[in-house]
Amino acid sequence: MSILNRRRFLAISAVAMAVPTGVMAAAPVAHWTGYALGGPVSMQLVGVAQSDADAIFAKIEAELNRLEDIFSLYRENSELSRLNRFGSLGDPSAELLHVLSACASLHAASDGQFDPTVQPLWLAIANEAGDDAIAAAKAVVGWSNVTFDAHQISLPKGGALTLNGIAQGAVTDRIAALLRGQGLHDVLVDMGEIAALGQGPNGPWSIGVAKTDGTLVHRLTATDRAIATSVPTAMEIGGTQGHILSPTGDAPVQALVSVSAPTAMIADGLSTTLCLVDDATGAKIVAAFPDARIEIATGV
Repeated sequence: MSILNRRRFLAISAVAMAVPTGVMAAAPVAHWTGYALGGPVSMQLVGVAQSDADAIFAKIEAELNRLEDIFSLYRENSELSRLNRFGSLGDPSAELLHVLSACASLHAASDGQFDPTVQPLWLAIANEAGDDAIAAAKAVVGWSNVTFDAHQISLPKGGALTLNGIAQGAVTDRIAALLRGQGLHDVLVDMGEIAALGQGPNGPWSIGVAKTDGTLVHRLTATDRAIATSVPTAMEIGGTQGHILSPTGDAPVQALVSVSAPTAMIADGLSTTLCLVDDATGAKIVAAFPDARIEIATGV
């Protein structure tokens, strides 16, 4: 299973399908479903007939393919895979640098709890590699050892990144921007995280947050807002360890966190981070990001 795939399973389970409320819509709605980032993805375009949407959806599919060539951990020649394999990457894309800059902000705001360098530790635990291997993996975890600029990204020896807790949000934002560029303003994008642009056919988009068993725990309405949900126990690694790890491998303290923000990238990163901290600390972290808010957080 790919690293992004574990997050995609989480997002599908933890965010119920967003549907317009009210009676049958008067406006046409074009629907699209596909497969990207290790799982199903979808979108709804309000005011567009299905027969008129093919050209738009073709552009979306091409853009998703391009973005997977940057962020995918299961495409061996993606930028991220090459970075992890060789320890450095020259001439990184603007998209990858944008995400790494956001990682730096989240790492600083969270006192290091958000740390994409946990990838070696995640793999060691997932593979049940033993105490010595886990200790060696912990030794290479540390965001401060990562350097990046427009010319090169460098990792410490033995280091590797996972962007699982932020890349899907970044992809969601990019697809939303592409649709805005097509003159579309009432759109629902689900690329693992949700971007709700404008209105649904009957008013604000209605978003459900559910546990992995499908139990609805929260509902919100959204206009020009992104929502991300994280559930650490959506997947277990190494037997009983939840798949969201702190830099030291400590267990999460939240069972479910849903965050909304102006961008899906920040909502994604925050929902991941807040699984690792108590309520008071989580509130302080979110306060560092304008107009972000915790929609729901439930302790373990």
